[in-house]
Amino acid sequence: MTNVTSCPDPHSYRLAEKTCRLASRCDVTIRFMQLSADSDWMAQALNEARSALTLASPNPRVGCIIIGVDGRVSGRGYTQRAGGAHAEVMALRDARESGRAVVGGTAYVTLEPCSHHGRTGPCCDALVQSGVARVVASIPDPNPLVSGQGFGRLRAAGVTAEVGLGARESRELNLGFFSRMVRKIPWVRMKVAASLDGVTALQNGTSQWITSPAARKDGHVWRARACAVLTGIGTVLADNPRLDVREVATDRQPSLVVVDSAMSLPLDASVFIAERPLIIYAAVQNDAKQRALEARGASVVVLPGPGGKVDLAAMLRDLGRREINELHVEAGYKLNGSLVREGLVDELLVYLAPKLIGQGQGMLRWGPLTELSQALALDIKSLDMVGPDVRLVARFTGRDRF
Repeated sequence: MTNVTSCPDPHSYRLAEKTCRLASRCDVTIRFMQLSADSDWMAQALNEARSALTLASPNPRVGCIIIGVDGRVSGRGYTQRAGGAHAEVMALRDARESGRAVVGGTAYVTLEPCSHHGRTGPCCDALVQSGVARVVASIPDPNPLVSGQGFGRLRAAGVTAEVGLGARESRELNLGFFSRMVRKIPWVRMKVAASLDGVTALQNGTSQWITSPAARKDGHVWRARACAVLTGIGTVLADNPRLDVREVATDRQPSLVVVDSAMSLPLDASVFIAERPLIIYAAVQNDAKQRALEARGASVVVLPGPGGKVDLAAMLRDLGRREINELHVEAGYKLNGSLVREGLVDELLVYLAPKLIGQGQGMLRWGPLTELSQALALDIKSLDMVGPDVRLVARFTGRDRF
């Protein structure tokens, strides 16, 4: 007698295959919807981070959104002044004060939650204690005191930790912080206001005003976001500027840095008016003048370099140790040229007025070059109209690859 093995109904195979295809499509759809929702919430977290633009220094600009299990915002926040609460703590505080639950929810944060005790406690511990089930972060923290440890502690506590969403935007927002952590120096942005033919002042030094009020106000926006503004003694003696933020509201005044090789800064200069740290870098020692400057509240650092000038590279390293993330340069063509010649400038912020001046002072003095191949390459990051003027942001090629 022959044994006969029964075969499943061919209809059952077709039904199973169809069910698998539907399940696969459904799974893809669910993942796509989750990614779309994640992207939307991270965009909101990045907007929160932008609120810390003039506030968080020297800490990174971080934003956080916490979404409850009901799919609604439970809390939101951004990093406060140094010594104040970080973004995650602010978002948890917002949820608590509003009576909204976070247990089992997801925290979207634009930088890895910190894992060390600095001016505040570890944010990763606060998230664990809150009961959130998932953390989506944009980018690892470059601070060697964190650098992956925040993610590690979250995962060890059973919290799902994902990284990568919004990384480019978060890094751009915190390029100065990344520069200080990785290169140990600030991100250097040089601001120049010029005519269309590149003149920043007449031959007699007159420069006020080449660009429009709208451009000047916009320049104060960029000044406000910096940790420090740098100028040279030539600009101070010629214009007696205050170099503080006045045209826009700001949470704090950036520090002021003056390159003054001979320590010749007048004690009644306008740079002393604003209440902010003032650092003077000199190349020669003058004990009596140093005591007088320090009596006015300035810090004096003597860093002699070649030719009786300040060692500018050493100055940047010192500013990095002083927790300066972004350095905003507003100087004359001589100091501008020295900084560019020594390869110390990362980015140019140029305002061009729709006028021709002809002979006068240029943006910077360096060179001369003997071949066009020696020219420094730039990447144009943005080109916008500000009132009647053009605002150009250009980055020296490769300077942001660290």
